[in-house]
Amino acid sequence: MRKPKVIALIPARGGSRGIPYKNIRSLVGKPLIAWTIEAAIASKCIDKVVVSTEDNEIAKVSQKYGAEIPFLRPKELSQDHSLRNEVVTHALNELPGYDFVILLQPTSPLRSGEDIDAAFEFFINSKGLSCVSVVSQHPTPEWMFKLDSSKNLIPLNPSTKITNRQSTPDYYSLNGAIYITNCEYFLSSKEADPFIGKEAVGYIMPKWSSLDIDDEEDWEIAEFKLISKKNKKNR
Repeated sequence: MRKPKVIALIPARGGSRGIPYKNIRSLVGKPLIAWTIEAAIASKCIDKVVVSTEDNEIAKVSQKYGAEIPFLRPKELSQDHSLRNEVVTHALNELPGYDFVILLQPTSPLRSGEDIDAAFEFFINSKGLSCVSVVSQHPTPEWMFKLDSSKNLIPLNPSTKITNRQSTPDYYSLNGAIYITNCEYFLSSKEADPFIGKEAVGYIMPKWSSLDIDDEEDWEIAEFKLISKKNKKNR
C-alpha cells in the first residue's frame, strides 16, 4: 500500500483581538507561529506544511521558518467571524491530491512533532473518520456551578450528586492543538463540524502541552513552560 499523503495546515490571519498580531509576536526567541511550523516539519507523517494567511508579513515569517505559502487566503475568510472549516475547505480546494489534513493552530506552541505523529498513528489505528486532541478536565462538571443574580450557586447539572473527586468520571475537552481528518470526507461531509462529527475519536494529550494561548496570562504561562523546558535540556 502506498504511503498516504498528509498536508499540515496552519491557519494564521493577521487580525487578533486578544493579543494583537500574536502569530508573529516573539515567544522565547522566535515568533509564535514558528513553534508550530517547526513541530509540523519535525513530524514524520506530514508531507507538506502550509500556512493559510491573508497577511504578507505572516507569510514572510512563515516562509523563513520553513512553511510553504502557495496562496494568500481571501480577505473574506480572514475576518473575526470567519469559520475555521471554511478556511480548511478553501485550502483543500486550492491544494488537491492529499489523503489527510492535519490542522495545527499556532496558538498551541507546546505541541511537538512527536505529539502530531502519535495522534496520527492513533487516528489511523482507530478507524475513526476524524481525530482531535483532548485534555483531561478538572474540575469535572459535578463540581461546576453557575451564579444567579444574587451570587447563589446553581449546579451545572442539578440531577448530579456531588461525590469526592476520586469517584467522578473522566471528562475531556478539546485543547485546540491537533485536528485530523480524511480530506475527501471533510469536503463531502454534511456534519456541522467534520473534525468533531459522530465518528470522531479523541487523542489524549498531557495538560503540560495542552496550553492554548488566548490572552496575556496564557502567553506568560507559555513563556514560563518553554523556558523551564529549555533550562532542563541545558542541565
